[in-house]
Amino acid sequence: MCRSIKTLFNFEPPASDEEIHAALQFVRKLSGFNAPSKANEAAFHRAVEEVAESARRMIDALVTTADPRDREIEAARAKERSAARFGTAAN
Repeated sequence: MCRSIKTLFNFEPPASDEEIHAALQFVRKLSGFNAPSKANEAAFHRAVEEVAESARRMIDALVTTADPRDREIEAARAKERSAARFGTAAN
């Protein structure tokens, strides 16, 4: 799947509408378009809105007993994984 799609559930602070609207990446992956043609533009943007709305409803409905994850800690872990995978120095 698309590597730029990130987990948004169970973070403190909760996922913002902007993060959820990044559903654009998912719709791009599904359609195969980075930017749709004029003929497909309405369907593309409608799909982005529908996916974002569905994602918000799902995230809001999910429950967990786990403590919320910290964005800074998760970002540091991602940098470490990247450095180990690609051999670059983590900053």
